Amino acid sequence: MIFNSFNFIVLFPLIFLLYYAIPAKYAKVRNLFLLIVSYLLYLQWKPVYALILLGITVVTYYAAIAVERAKRPKGILIVGVMLALLPLVFFKYFNFINDSISHALSLVGLNFHLAGLNWAVPIGISFFTFQALGYLWDVYYKRDKAEHDFLIYALFVSFFPSILSGPINKASLVIPQLRHLRPYFDYSKAVEGLKMLLWGMFMKVVVADRVALYVDTVLPSYENYTGLSCFVASLLYSVQIYADFAGYSLMAIGVGKVLGFELTENFRRPYFAVSVSEFWHRWHISLSTWLKDYVYIPLGGSRCSKMRSYWNIFVTFLVSGIWHGASWTFIVWGCMHGICQIIEKMLGQQKCNYGWLGKSVKIIVTFLLVNFAWIFFRMPTLADACGVIARIFDPTLPLTVYMNSFTTTAFIAFGLTMLIVKDLSDEFFPEKLHLFDHKNIYIRWCSYLFIIVSIMLVGVFSADQFIYANF
Repeated sequence: MIFNSFNFIVLFPLIFLLYYAIPAKYAKVRNLFLLIVSYLLYLQWKPVYALILLGITVVTYYAAIAVERAKRPKGILIVGVMLALLPLVFFKYFNFINDSISHALSLVGLNFHLAGLNWAVPIGISFFTFQALGYLWDVYYKRDKAEHDFLIYALFVSFFPSILSGPINKASLVIPQLRHLRPYFDYSKAVEGLKMLLWGMFMKVVVADRVALYVDTVLPSYENYTGLSCFVASLLYSVQIYADFAGYSLMAIGVGKVLGFELTENFRRPYFAVSVSEFWHRWHISLSTWLKDYVYIPLGGSRCSKMRSYWNIFVTFLVSGIWHGASWTFIVWGCMHGICQIIEKMLGQQKCNYGWLGKSVKIIVTFLLVNFAWIFFRMPTLADACGVIARIFDPTLPLTVYMNSFTTTAFIAFGLTMLIVKDLSDEFFPEKLHLFDHKNIYIRWCSYLFIIVSIMLVGVFSADQFIYANF
């Protein structure tokens, strides 16, 4: 379900009412209702791809039970992981692997190319595949017991708030909540969830989709714009992808809270990080945790020689790049983040001990490094990414900036100002300036109404897909 769509505004209140209309003592019926809703919402996209979701669920469900019972479970784990990964590799990476092999063979005079796939990638496949694999590995490492109730496990994998773009939830967090549903409606949690929904919607339609009007004008045709315009567009893309993805995550967690569930925190103001290492403790936290638990630590983590530790970091972020997309741009993006963290560790710069001035400088430097890497993430090819960078650093171009219409520019400035003020207050003054939680009821409701009116007047309601839904 796209949270910034009319369908969500209509359907979610109905789902909420029907869910709580089922008496809490009928926990299985409640779970069955949520499972049916999750699959029906997934079927809205391409019905046949629900079979892939079901297939991965069945494979990892039975593989986990077999792993738990087996005396030597490693072989079962490997088979289960390979079967679960097969749809992801086939749909997402077949064309990339095929084209890369064909290009490599053409360099030595061989002509070999399989027919490419024109099928769309199943929506959310990277997220629900990694979530299911995380559960399977946790059972293998004996961190969790295998879930024998297929209804509960199927709902864990397909839960509609997070299936589109995460968070990638751990079974240890969600499955106990599904097994022991709250017997009553939690008013305070629902209110908290609605606040998250409201601010998440603001981030998406007022900030991300407004900023996209500039970014999607300049970057695809960067040859026609000045270097300064391209640099501004790159900065605004950093804002766009943050507001878009963090906005989605807030709405997903908010929907979960309204229904009485706690989902994994996914963002913690990442652009205030003082290092690239800290950035990944604040950005897409659920994926960072997944990579740490199932890639970095199994490789040896930091409990090995320095060179081996650096290699483990590099491989982990290479995997991160590959996870994000079947393109060399994503691989380069992941490698850049890995290399930056290795350099930080070599220089001992992952923490800040330079006072407020040094911290401010490190925040700016970290943001510029992350922003530079986002150019590779945004552009479709390495040649385009390098073209944008060359444009930015071209000293012969005039120092002029492309501007949208006055109204659009004013709306972008408004959204940016609101986002910066909110993140600054949450980071440095969480108790003083958090208007949504203010003790004075009039201040609270004035802040709610102001955000609602801003969304209605300034928001872009084209129901654009969330950026991370493509991954």
